[in-house]
Amino acid sequence: MVVRGGAATIRPIELVSGSSRQAASGAAAAAGRAWPVTPYWRDDAATLYVGDAYEVLATLPDRAVDCVVTSPPYWGQRDYGVPGQYGMEPTPDAYVQRLRAVFAEVRRVLADDGTVWLNLGDGYAANSDGCRRGAGYRERQPLIRPPARLALAPKNLVGMPWRVAFVLQDDGWILRNAIVWHKPNAMPESVTDRLSCRYEFVFLLVKQRHYWFDLDAIREPHRRGKDAWPPVGGRQAGQGCVGGSARRRRGSQPNVTGAKYAAGMPHLRRRPGTNMLPTGRRHTAAHADGGNPGDVWPIPTRPYRQAHFAVFPLDVPLRCIAAGCRPGGKVLDPFCGAGTTALAARQLGRSFLGVDICQAYCDLAIARLRAASAGGGRR
Repeated sequence: MVVRGGAATIRPIELVSGSSRQAASGAAAAAGRAWPVTPYWRDDAATLYVGDAYEVLATLPDRAVDCVVTSPPYWGQRDYGVPGQYGMEPTPDAYVQRLRAVFAEVRRVLADDGTVWLNLGDGYAANSDGCRRGAGYRERQPLIRPPARLALAPKNLVGMPWRVAFVLQDDGWILRNAIVWHKPNAMPESVTDRLSCRYEFVFLLVKQRHYWFDLDAIREPHRRGKDAWPPVGGRQAGQGCVGGSARRRRGSQPNVTGAKYAAGMPHLRRRPGTNMLPTGRRHTAAHADGGNPGDVWPIPTRPYRQAHFAVFPLDVPLRCIAAGCRPGGKVLDPFCGAGTTALAARQLGRSFLGVDICQAYCDLAIARLRAASAGGGRR
């Protein structure tokens, strides 16, 4: 059943029968993979697993999902109290290599024309606390000290998102975008010797040169103004002048006042019969459905009152899924947490497969999915 923002029928979890488990385990063993794991919960459009991301993904068939949207636990930020948790590795390299293994499985289970949207936050090496995180969306969670010190001098920015991105490039992933998620309502930082952090990265990664991408699904309405040539009170606008004025004196170039573009540049002269500067920007942006939203996304964080931490804002996975997952496709989040990606997938009519090592977070995700299905709205 494809859910398009309305109610979905919630049914009890379907456990894997003994005969089905035996047949599936034989197929998995023949492929050199682990036994299938039993889903923790599922309904007609979503399936949740409790377990290690790498171990669960290893049981899935090849090319089983169309899109991956995920935000792994940031390194050195929070102790979830679960054995095998991600983010508690002793060094940055250990964290990177562990994610590298997970994304090797992600690559296998992802369709050849699929997309991956990976959100990662950064942090700083601290004087005595091992690591202190930057202003990530989990910044309200308590900080923890990794078991070993960083191999970085104090106050260094760790650069964790790029460490992971470069390793994934080495493994054959194509890095298409480094999207800046700008958080207008980011938590303040009590620092006085650097600028506060107001953004995180969302990397767009693909397996091959040709992949599914629907730009029309995320276009933004055109904003009137900066690339048009507005009329100037009956006077002829100056060459290369936007919103300024020009007075021509014999034998001189226009004297442009308040111009956005410099005068005396022939390639910026207004074309006869048009009201547009020939910069090319408005020409390429003037699509009937709106403009390309670009790689800076101003999206505020959204609190979730049932949790003691700031969850991933719904608008981030909504945009990723709308652009990067074909209609009716399947979305994977190997670190699904409280299920925000699952909610976005359901709202957009995609099925969902989620994994989290923490059972309590899966319970939160289930509650949110049930509430969204009952109310048909955002949660």
